[in-house]
Amino acid sequence: MKTKNLQFKTFDDITLWNNLKDGDEKSFSTLFEKYYADLVNYGNSLSPYAEKVQDCVQDVFTDIWVYRNGLQSSVVVKAYLLSSVRKRIARLYERDHIFRKSTSTDAIAFLLEFSVEHDLMDDDYATKEKVVYLNKLLNDLPARQKEALYLRYHQGLTVEQIADMLDVNYQSASNLLHRGLLTLRKEWKGSISLIVVLSSMAC
Repeated sequence: MKTKNLQFKTFDDITLWNNLKDGDEKSFSTLFEKYYADLVNYGNSLSPYAEKVQDCVQDVFTDIWVYRNGLQSSVVVKAYLLSSVRKRIARLYERDHIFRKSTSTDAIAFLLEFSVEHDLMDDDYATKEKVVYLNKLLNDLPARQKEALYLRYHQGLTVEQIADMLDVNYQSASNLLHRGLLTLRKEWKGSISLIVVLSSMAC
């Protein structure tokens, strides 16, 4: 993932987005290649049906291209794409009657299991044990707290963007993050800052 980010860091998302709106296929392809894997990983965290997730992600990009003339110019591209995938999967669940029909995405369970990168830790057995334990703490959190932490520390979204994605107000999104961090801080005894560790979370 880090290699991929370095590969695309010279591309400005807003420039690509606005070029796409003007019909530039190369910019569209660049955004697709840049975010496809992240979007599939996120989609897989919301649905166990890998093939359907890939279809949802591809449908999101298809809609972006088809309806490009109506897209807003000032968007946070990554947040927009993640939110679009979440909504697309919610519609998939509704269509397949996996949960009751609703305009909300509250019923989607966050399935992704976190894995904190070991290379940030000291190379001693005791620290590795703590990393394994932290992974367990993360994955034992309630689904909404877990997803909020994932979006904040893995995807780099703001609290406002997380609130929009989860269809809650700002305070509710902030509370999800706060409660999740509070639970982790009660148990985390590592020498490295919990925030630094969380920022190293990888799919």
